[in-house]
Amino acid sequence: MNVTFTTPRRPVEVTALFPQLAPLARPAVRLHPRAGSPSAHDSSVGGPLLWPADEPWPYCHEPHDQVDQMYEAYGVNVSSDIEWRPGPNPMVTVAQLYVRDIPLLRPPGQADLLQVLWCPFEHEPDLKPPTALFWRSSAEVTDVLAAPPGPFAVEYEEYVPRPCVLAPEQIAEYPNPLELKPELREQLRDWSRWQAAGSGVDSSHAPHPESFYDSHLSLAPGWKVGGWAPWGLTDPVARFCSACDAGMVPLLTICSGEWDSGTHNWIPYEDQSVAQQGGELESNPPEVQVSKGDHLQLYVCPESPEHPHTSLIQ
Repeated sequence: MNVTFTTPRRPVEVTALFPQLAPLARPAVRLHPRAGSPSAHDSSVGGPLLWPADEPWPYCHEPHDQVDQMYEAYGVNVSSDIEWRPGPNPMVTVAQLYVRDIPLLRPPGQADLLQVLWCPFEHEPDLKPPTALFWRSSAEVTDVLAAPPGPFAVEYEEYVPRPCVLAPEQIAEYPNPLELKPELREQLRDWSRWQAAGSGVDSSHAPHPESFYDSHLSLAPGWKVGGWAPWGLTDPVARFCSACDAGMVPLLTICSGEWDSGTHNWIPYEDQSVAQQGGELESNPPEVQVSKGDHLQLYVCPESPEHPHTSLIQ
């Protein structure tokens, strides 16, 4: 993608007000997916994968015994009379990320490419789409699968991302307030500290100063690699690797929008005129809705990306 997107500077320098946050900064890469026609040689959301022709396509083997929608784009006739035949369902492309575009990725061995797929159904027990990760070396893929199988059915159309090209941008993130020590959270609630920061602080946050940090200074909205977890539906839950018991770290956040009414502060400069005109489509180009508007965050083991990953809805 030749277009770049630039996150505005934060309204205040949060580490100047709260130096304890400085060592907690984590790099994150905002992906900024925008509608396009990516190829298998591009980083993308919902685009074609550089998938080896001689490698089986992944299927979801969970039960699929109830279908709310049949997805017309894959050649399935949309009809309320159609009956679903139980069996494995081909998985759907979510994202393809090349390390050359997103150096923050930590691939195993000689891999330089991450491919993410999921089943377009919310499965028990957590009512979320099961995901699959594949790390591979792009140089080893000489014969690309031309026509991957589409899913027999999807539960919600919003679980089939529209093809998007990416414009990765690295930023710094700070923890969700729920992950901070009590004494630091107490300082975030002290409005007099925020007043000392000057005009950059929105006075509407005076009754709940901590919300200013949460909305405008800690975590960027949207699709991203790395960073911190967007807690809120639950309190923070530590994730541990099932293979080695190491504490797991965020890999990819799959979101239901680039911004909303509470996060206009994060709209890239290049999108601000569109947003002011009510550009709702620009706020969610992949048209993905995770669990009716939440995020699905994938976690990996920092010791070995090849260890089993896990996911969490927030």
